[in-house]
Amino acid sequence: MTKLVGEKADSPRISLILLGAIAFMVVADMRVIDPLLRVIANEFRTSVGYTAAIISAYTIPYGLFQLVYGPLGDRIGKLKVMTFAIAIFAIGTVACAFAPSLPILIFLRFLTGVFAAGIIPLSLAYIGDNFPYTERQTAIGHYLSALMLGQILSSSLGGIFGEFLSWRDIFLLFGVASMGIAFIFWQGTKEYQIQPDNKEVKNGFAFLKPYWQLINQPSARLVITTVFIEGFFLYGSFGYMGAFIRDRYHLPYIVIGVLLSGFGIGGLLYSASVKLLVRRLGESGLVLVGGSLIFICYLSVSLFKTWLVFIPGTILSGLGFYMFHSTLQTRATEMSPESRGTAVSLFAFNLFLGQGIGAAAIGRIVDNFGYIPAFIFSGIAIVLLAIWFVNKSRQFQDTY
Repeated sequence: MTKLVGEKADSPRISLILLGAIAFMVVADMRVIDPLLRVIANEFRTSVGYTAAIISAYTIPYGLFQLVYGPLGDRIGKLKVMTFAIAIFAIGTVACAFAPSLPILIFLRFLTGVFAAGIIPLSLAYIGDNFPYTERQTAIGHYLSALMLGQILSSSLGGIFGEFLSWRDIFLLFGVASMGIAFIFWQGTKEYQIQPDNKEVKNGFAFLKPYWQLINQPSARLVITTVFIEGFFLYGSFGYMGAFIRDRYHLPYIVIGVLLSGFGIGGLLYSASVKLLVRRLGESGLVLVGGSLIFICYLSVSLFKTWLVFIPGTILSGLGFYMFHSTLQTRATEMSPESRGTAVSLFAFNLFLGQGIGAAAIGRIVDNFGYIPAFIFSGIAIVLLAIWFVNKSRQFQDTY
């Protein structure tokens, strides 16, 4: 394993604020598209469904390359890999601002997603390496707050830029800000000396073996399958909410951004009440209530013809998602206690693979049948998924 010199609990550590700033940029860059799909589609004179390929182009490589960055970070150093990844991520984000056509924008989003994948997972691994267990939960909690903040503010910023400026300007802003953070990160990490792993790599694909072993475990396969379907239907459909609000209610993009930010607010509500919710509902209850909340919210925004329903709707759908997803996340950390990094990487890969494929597939439903059938179908699928997961989990109750 790669080891940082001075990797003791009392040694200097990279600031959580700096790690959080990088995570904020990655999440903000990922979710800022949601309120801007209609704007971008109009500029390139194509449909919202086809324009949503920019979501898949980001999320699929983001999930896929997480399988690569974990072993790479262990071998040559997490901070070294992160420094390189954030620099290329920043360059790719700036380049998106100057994309002359939709195919080029799709390619640039793909490139950005490839390098964004090496930031958040390695940050979490770094926190695990450098914070003693007694401090780790608090450290990760502070770090995850930056992710939620990025999700909340990105939707609002996307709405502001879509309404008053240009979708290109938001990529320019995020790219330049990321360059600044990359420089600060490089300055703060270049003093660390990395002791490389001297083990020879006998097989270039040897790192895939633990993933294959996990897939062959029924209990792990249940979690992996569930998170893929969750990402497919929830995130795959949520990306169209902004365009739906614009097309149905003709609201300003700034209002759309604020409405969509409710999803992140729901995440913060979950974070603040998680101990109470776990104590009252248990894991099965969290999954069932979370899936039901998402279904109710999707049904409400589809059938009630007032944009005001999005105020509680997005907040409660965010709360429902984190109730459901946090249970899956917890199960993922126990799929393989002896190799948690591998297990969590496989989990994240399937989440974002599902999101990327789901955005493309649901885009076809939106283009051919409209938004409402897509949302109702997704809501039904999610609540059925929750019921299926709870029932199947009873077969493995002794595993966890």
